[in-house]
Order: sequence, then structure tokens, then C-alpha cells
Amino acid sequence: MKRLRARFSGRGLVVALPYLWLLLFFVAPFVIVLKISFSEVDLAIPPYKPLFSWYAEHALAIRLNFNNYAFLFTDKLYADAFLNSVKVALVSTILCLLIGYPMAYGMARARPRTRNVLLLLVVLPFWTSQLLRVYAWIGLLKANGVVNNVLIRLGVIHNPLALLYTPFAMYVGIVYSYLPFVILPLYANIEKMDWQLIEAAEDLGCRPWQAFYKITLPLSRNGILAGSMLVFIPAVCEFVIPTLLGGPNSLMIGRILWDEFFSNRAWPVASAVAILMLLLLVPFMMWYQSIQARETAGPSG
Repeated sequence: MKRLRARFSGRGLVVALPYLWLLLFFVAPFVIVLKISFSEVDLAIPPYKPLFSWYAEHALAIRLNFNNYAFLFTDKLYADAFLNSVKVALVSTILCLLIGYPMAYGMARARPRTRNVLLLLVVLPFWTSQLLRVYAWIGLLKANGVVNNVLIRLGVIHNPLALLYTPFAMYVGIVYSYLPFVILPLYANIEKMDWQLIEAAEDLGCRPWQAFYKITLPLSRNGILAGSMLVFIPAVCEFVIPTLLGGPNSLMIGRILWDEFFSNRAWPVASAVAILMLLLLVPFMMWYQSIQARETAGPSG
């Protein structure tokens, strides 16, 4: 009986730790932001009016302000920023897949020793701060940077190209930063494939591109979905890369959120933007989780 209680208490502790982590670092901040989103802007510290107030008769009054959410649907700036953020995230995800899939496939087909070296090269950028890596692209893409100097010396161009503070630079920074998040899930998925299926298909007269399209690509669907979600969801709310590489005119929802919090000090409006962004991204997460659950269950599930 004591052993059963010890096992149960130990198992309960292991299960309780993740829930405690989510409670402290997700649920509690979410509730705080949700509360602020229903408050009114005030010239005070903090810059919003309290949502709950007590009267002398010990009566609790709750003042819910829905104007913050209504303002988001009436001001075109927020809709344009969100649509542009989705477009940037979608294009970046497609580019990461087009670049990352061949790299992951080549890594999975390489020899074990070469494979370890290639994995190290993919993970190596994570050893450096993302901010420093983004700043490095400023030195590469500026008017007198490495890219323009090399192109001028090769005779490809005669005048420096305007690469920095453009959508091109923003896409380069996002793809560079999030490319490992596509390569690693794809590599883990492709590396576990049964390569005898490809050999059997080729023995039956299937061409290499047909074997890839009919066998390799469908079997790597989980890796494609995982990599796509790992790029798309954070890229929608990206702030650092569009600000440093895209310039001040880059219309991203992360930049709007920053301006509302720190420049305009409109915390209730900024909180409403954050809550709305979360609600819009949750369906993508649930869709991915449902696909993963069906794949894990298999045909019998």
C-alpha cells in the first residue's frame, strides 16, 4: 500500500509540474492581459483604470470596456497589419520549406559521420544571440556592405542596390532565423523512413521523381506540418526582424503591438490586440494537433 501511494504521489508530482508551469507562465499572464484588455486608458501608473472597484457598502463593481475590441475592428490599420503579417509569415514559411526540405533530405541520406557534422552546422547558429545574427545581416545588406561590394567588384552592378530596409531584407532575415525550425523536424521525419520502399518502387519501374512524389513526400507530411507551424505562428508576431531589417515602414502586427504598449502607452488597446492575435492563431494550433493525433492513432484509431 505504501509503495502504491509512493508511486501515485511520484506520478502525480511529475504530471503536476507541467501543469504548474503552464499555470504560472501562460494562464496567469493570459488572465492579466485579458483583464487589462477590458480596462480603460488612464493617465496614471499603470496607464489603465482598475477593472474591479469596491464601494463603501462593500459592493463589488465590475466595469467592462468593450470599446478596445470595437476599436480594432473599426480602425483599418490593425486589419492591414494583421493581413500583412499573415502574408509575410506565409511567404516565409513557403520559402523555408523550399530551402529546408532539400537540406533535410540530403542530411537524412548522408553517411552517419557526415550527418552529425551537418546537424551541428544547422544547430550552430542557436549558440549565438538572434539579435546579433540579425545585426550581422545589416552589415551584409547595407549600401556599402559585403553583398554590394562583392557585386560591384564582380561587375554585376555599378551602383549599390537598396537591399536594407526593404521587404527583401525582412524575408531574408526571417527565413535565415527560422530555417532550422523547418530542417530539424523534417530531418527527424525523413531519417526514420524505410528506404526499402523507394528501392521497391524503383524496381517496379518508378522514376526517382515519381518515387519522391508518391512515397517520400506523403510520408514526410508530419515533418512538413510541424516545420510549417513552427515558422508560421512565431513569424506572424515577429517584431525584431521587421524592425531592424524591414525599416520603420514595415507594417507588422508585432510592431503595432510594441507601439501601443510603449509609444502610445495604450495598454488596454495593446492587450486587446494580443488577445485577438492569440484567438486567431489558436485554430491553427488545434488543426495541427488534430492532424498529429490522427496520425498517431493510425488507421485503427
